[in-house]
Amino acid sequence: MKTHTIAASILSADFANLGQNINEVLLAGADWIHFDVMDNHYVPNLTIGSMVCEALRKYGIIAPIDVHLMVSPVDRLIKDFAKAGASYITIHDDATPHVEDSLRLIRSLGCKAGIAFNPSTPLNGLDKIINLVDLILLMSVNPGFGGQKFIVDTLPKLILAKELIKKHNPLILLEIDGGVKLENIKEITIAGADVLVIGTALFNSPNYRSFISEARKLCSLD
Repeated sequence: MKTHTIAASILSADFANLGQNINEVLLAGADWIHFDVMDNHYVPNLTIGSMVCEALRKYGIIAPIDVHLMVSPVDRLIKDFAKAGASYITIHDDATPHVEDSLRLIRSLGCKAGIAFNPSTPLNGLDKIINLVDLILLMSVNPGFGGQKFIVDTLPKLILAKELIKKHNPLILLEIDGGVKLENIKEITIAGADVLVIGTALFNSPNYRSFISEARKLCSLD
């Protein structure tokens, strides 16, 4: 049976009790912790920096930390998050003048490299850098804020991205972020997603363990 990864997006977590809240969601069955890093420049919101990543590592979080940099420029923060304990670092190709160099930088610092695409950004050119990435992230909402509705046009884009992955490197993970909830998990995984970033739906659920258990059942139906 295919195994899907559930990445809990801390954008929706309890920041007053962040370490404890992250531990709770991991003990309930989440696989990764997902960081949405926004700079109020590349996207219209300001969130968290590398100190939060470092603090969670010092708190004792050992699960993979999946960092999505919605910032420009990116290279300085790549270095900061790698030092702070990031496992995956994902960037946008238009946030850096030399995307190949930035992806190589991520890998040189011992992290897995990802490339992200906004809903309106086509996958044109992905084949030119696909040998430098370990993860492809498709945004299914316009980045900036949590709690948005899933953009259904992302589904055919997921299918296309999965075809490219199978052609070039089947080991690359395909991640989806934005509006993921129990009602659409099945169609998302059927379309090819390997990693499900879930924030609002998970952290607002009355029981994390029950939510994650139900999400995994739905994944297994693809």
